[in-house]
Amino acid sequence: MDITHSTVFIPGATSGIGLALAQRLHAAGSTVIVGGRRTERLTAIAAEHPGIDTVEIDTTDPTSIEAAARAVLDRHPDLDVVVAMAGIMPAEDWSSPTTLDAAEQVVTTNLLGPLRLLAAFTEHLQTRPGAAFVTVSSGLAHVPLALTPTYNATKAAIHSLSEGLRLQLEPLGVQVVEIVPPAVSTSLTPILEKHPGALPLDAFADEVVALLAADPDAHEILVEDVHFMRRAEIDGRYAETVAQVNGLDLPAAAR
Repeated sequence: MDITHSTVFIPGATSGIGLALAQRLHAAGSTVIVGGRRTERLTAIAAEHPGIDTVEIDTTDPTSIEAAARAVLDRHPDLDVVVAMAGIMPAEDWSSPTTLDAAEQVVTTNLLGPLRLLAAFTEHLQTRPGAAFVTVSSGLAHVPLALTPTYNATKAAIHSLSEGLRLQLEPLGVQVVEIVPPAVSTSLTPILEKHPGALPLDAFADEVVALLAADPDAHEILVEDVHFMRRAEIDGRYAETVAQVNGLDLPAAAR
């Protein structure tokens, strides 16, 4: 993935990590199209960041994805990178069945959304030299947060999906890149927005872009702060890391 000459579509980039990456990729020389549901935010982004194109898309709606794909390809037939960025992270309480509706929405947004985006663009990407499909998982794919079990599960699925897609698509010329954020200070959820241990958004986005630039053939983009979760089980620190992430007092026998 060449961040200096790509044409990149980022659905779910009207704020947070998506918008921060969009700004940096555009500054690096790429053509960037931001997608989102909120028309007022799209209008503001177009005004505030001349040169960044915008497309309305709701990644929970298959019809909206299909319409957005047509619009993007009509305006940008040289599209060669799609970043499946949209995600939600509500807290859940599984002591009550009422949390099911929220959990199903997480699955629709975080897992079905990327799958539907891939289906909408995979044939086109195979025609483009240097094409890439970029997923966004999480350190919580490897170490769970008790407050967000379905979010954790969808991000674990995205990690596994990325590994499998890479085996299928890279022989066809489509790179599969997985960005693995740690806790990043964004408005994705109040859990992270004011968390004292969360990585500042600008620091995260700067490090991601630096890693992409340093290794255009990378499979995983791992900023320094996520290594302790990504490698917890590999390094034999799983129980300790789960306790650390969840603020638990780990019993000595489990350490």
